Amino acid sequence: MVKSEIQNVKLRFGIIGNCEGLNRAIDVAIQVAPTDLSVLVTGESGVGKESFPQIVHQFSRRKHGPYIAVNCGAIPEGTIDSELFGHEKGAFTGADTAKTGYFDMAKGGTLFLDEIGTMSYEIQSLLLRVLQENTYAPVGGRERTADVRIIAATNEDMQLAIREGRFREDLYHRLNEFTIRVPLLSECGEDILPLAEFFLKQFSARYGKSVQGFDREAAAMLRQYGWPGNIRELKNVMERSAIICDEEVTVQDLPIDLQCAEIY
Repeated sequence: MVKSEIQNVKLRFGIIGNCEGLNRAIDVAIQVAPTDLSVLVTGESGVGKESFPQIVHQFSRRKHGPYIAVNCGAIPEGTIDSELFGHEKGAFTGADTAKTGYFDMAKGGTLFLDEIGTMSYEIQSLLLRVLQENTYAPVGGRERTADVRIIAATNEDMQLAIREGRFREDLYHRLNEFTIRVPLLSECGEDILPLAEFFLKQFSARYGKSVQGFDREAAAMLRQYGWPGNIRELKNVMERSAIICDEEVTVQDLPIDLQCAEIY
């Protein structure tokens, strides 16, 4: 994909940055979108993985269908099968009414399963059956055809999870028909200051301030820091700076972690 097309995607989805790894991830998302392959989005916490399933959906043939995002880690262990597949009235104690599951909600569209690595082994088996047979059954109900495109995301080392017996290898290969890797912020050094300036301007406006960028030492510190929390950490730091500064951000305005950046 030519650079101008990638830039248009960034503008559309609010993505800032121009490093090679980020451009590659966007390019891959656009290329795989027209297929109906399952996609696994990988990358550490805070890198911005949530934008890529939306890109895949919007450039797919399912773009006019629903886009349903599910945080697997936020669903209580005992209810995740009901949440995913739904249940019929009377299927279990307390099921006073029928419930529509996420697979039904996403019919004709895309189902994004975030934090897939937190899913229990039992539910992994049910999800594997859906991907293998293209069918599923609500709790207490009959089988239905699964008309959804699955995109999953994880910040875990999936090979380690497989070796430790926490994740099914066969499910991993079903989900990983195509991989999009989102790079670390530390791998995109030239993007750190543009991102910092964007967030600083955004938060300055929110808090009624007029903070005007960074002095030379603060800018150098931002570039040198390892950013273990990635974009999320940078955003938090810029919000803090917008609150405590009135003019230009200096080294003294930055958190102690950044002031000790030489340890990274």
